[in-house]
Amino acid sequence: MIKVYVNGKETQIEDGITVASLISNLKANVRYAAVELNLNIVDRSQYDSVGLKEGDKVEIILPVGGGQGGSLVIVESPAKAKTIEKFLGKGYIVRSSMGHVIDLPMRKMGVDIENDFKPTYVVISKKKKLLSELKAEAKDKDTIYIATDPDREGEAIGWHLAGHLGKNKEVKRVVFHEITKKAILEAFDNPAEIDIKLVNAQQARRVLDRIVGYSLSPLLWKKITRGLSAGRVQSVAVKLIVDREREIQAFVPQEYWELEAELKKKKDKALPSGDRKACPEGKKSFFAQLDKINDAKAEVKDKATSDKIVADLSGAKYKVKDIKESEKKLNPQAPFTTSKMQQEAFNKLHFRAGKTMRIAQQLYEGLDIGTEGTVGLITYMRTDSVKVAFSAIEEARFYIKDKFGKDYLPPEANVYKSKKAAQEAHEAIRPSSVAREPEAIKQYLTQDQYKLYKLIWAKFIASQMKPAVMSVVSIDIEAGPSSGGPGVYIFRASGSTLIFPGFKAAHDDDEEEKDKKKAYIPKLVIGEAVDLVKLDPTQHFTKPPPRFTDASLVKALEEDGIGRPSTYAPTIETIVARYYVRREGAALWPTELGTVVNGLLTQSFPVIIDEEFTAKMEEELDEIEEGKVEWTQALKDFYEPFSKWLSKAQVEMKDVKKDVEELDEVCEKCGRKMIIKWGRRGRFKSCSGFPECKNAKPLVTTGIKCPESGCDGELVERRSRRGAFYGCSRFPTCRHVENKPRAPAGDKEQTA
Repeated sequence: MIKVYVNGKETQIEDGITVASLISNLKANVRYAAVELNLNIVDRSQYDSVGLKEGDKVEIILPVGGGQGGSLVIVESPAKAKTIEKFLGKGYIVRSSMGHVIDLPMRKMGVDIENDFKPTYVVISKKKKLLSELKAEAKDKDTIYIATDPDREGEAIGWHLAGHLGKNKEVKRVVFHEITKKAILEAFDNPAEIDIKLVNAQQARRVLDRIVGYSLSPLLWKKITRGLSAGRVQSVAVKLIVDREREIQAFVPQEYWELEAELKKKKDKALPSGDRKACPEGKKSFFAQLDKINDAKAEVKDKATSDKIVADLSGAKYKVKDIKESEKKLNPQAPFTTSKMQQEAFNKLHFRAGKTMRIAQQLYEGLDIGTEGTVGLITYMRTDSVKVAFSAIEEARFYIKDKFGKDYLPPEANVYKSKKAAQEAHEAIRPSSVAREPEAIKQYLTQDQYKLYKLIWAKFIASQMKPAVMSVVSIDIEAGPSSGGPGVYIFRASGSTLIFPGFKAAHDDDEEEKDKKKAYIPKLVIGEAVDLVKLDPTQHFTKPPPRFTDASLVKALEEDGIGRPSTYAPTIETIVARYYVRREGAALWPTELGTVVNGLLTQSFPVIIDEEFTAKMEEELDEIEEGKVEWTQALKDFYEPFSKWLSKAQVEMKDVKKDVEELDEVCEKCGRKMIIKWGRRGRFKSCSGFPECKNAKPLVTTGIKCPESGCDGELVERRSRRGAFYGCSRFPTCRHVENKPRAPAGDKEQTA
């Protein structure tokens, strides 16, 4: 028998048949005749004469479906279209929709709330020509394949296109999670139908966001200024940042002291300086922190207490009281989900979330890597699943055994559990083939593409390796007062040594191992005396919670169940673009405008921008996707209380627009008074004669927080007849003024 592979599926035929006869038989049984052959042994010139024999391998690639008119394949992007068309070959025309073609109208809500929230969909104006071109392409095609992304949004794009292009046509949905030849052919060999449950989940999200946005935004225009916007997810993200800023402003630092003993073995010579920099790993000194006083946790709250301890220990004897040694296993982490990729790319590569997703999309859609041509390098990049295909696991295990050795390969594949509500139809983000080592294809990638691909590749390889093993030692050093009076002080020295790298040979997840002082612990025994080189007390103050970064905000959104993989990066980009949040280095700060908008929304719509409520809505969208909840019913359940809050807010929400502050400054154009008003980017100076006089100036902000206790305003420049001075942006609520703003001493940015 001869093994024949048709689109990757194995079948068997009798010996002796010629290739020409085989092709003829295939043509008689498929709708489309084009056949591409990839034969290991048989030469094309011998197709008519040489009979196949046992052991010969024949691989045949048949375009699936399609009649004499061929097939039209629709994807979202030109890059994706180019890659896929190469794999499909003759008989297939692959075109890009360039994203959404049909959507809700731009300038009105487009939702009939009284008629079961029926949406009114229209062709996006700039896509009308494109849709006409797609219709022309589809006219003489027998089959239309929807090959949009494998998520709710991709399903909805495909559903809309099928409705416009698929009349009297056979429409099929093909789903794949990587853009490789094998994955594409398997998908086209197993087409399905458009999943209406996925479509309904996306419709519910789109309508829900439209109702919230088109209801709250005009309210903000009325109460603050035109051009502002609010959104179901973006407003919660701003709230997280504003709430964190309030925590920081309300934080009262508490003083505390740490005492560190620099010690050495009796037989070792003291280092001349006692300086830590003179004591790198492998030298004679080691360091121990004060841990306990009379068996109670050491709490040194002020200098007086610290000085007393130093005095007590003047001339004290130090000896080893206890030694604990153990081995600690560090397990590898799961391969990347979208949020984890964004977090690690931010922390290690310093990529913002939006940049990470743009590069990941390039890697997914396909890049030209030389002899292989254009191929997708990673799986789909919007996912909350850590599931991995069996074939990919097997490939990784083979690679690990070959490159690292069998000692690094666990007896069975590592299996990871996805979080609740993860879309298990998706895979984790991984390389489409581990054989494409980052260094081997580096020359074909941009620097940023290479960095992200290497991170994804290494994370996946590490996820299928054995744990790392650390040797951990903890030594308690007892010290007593020289006077012999009461009081026993315990200093603790801790260190760890890597004894088996395991997964760390491929990818090190640990960002904390930066303090080299803990690396050296000498060999000691219980009861052994050690010498004190230096006792070093240091003053510290507790720090407020850190400001959010892209990474920590994505983590918070995911942990709170707010948004989904496709929304994290766009949410951050939106709130920055709308001046609700500003970037200072890595940190995300709320602007004055963002703080005011958040305050009004929190007061009038406490439930809508509540983290738990938003997470519950995400769960309902998941249930719509699973077919457990009707999408129109979910919208009804939301809209009934929302409409009541909206009606109340129309009347009761504070009208910030009326809080006009008159300045002593005179308009140089018309002589009238200048005032402070609200605009889309916050407050600004405007002539009180507007609209007759359109003179406007920026309100100069200092970035310095108002020093008044409990105030979250910042100092801004103002002018009077006597010149410039600085007042609180919260005027008239806060009336703090000063002649020259002073930056808080030691104010160093903390981020997480």
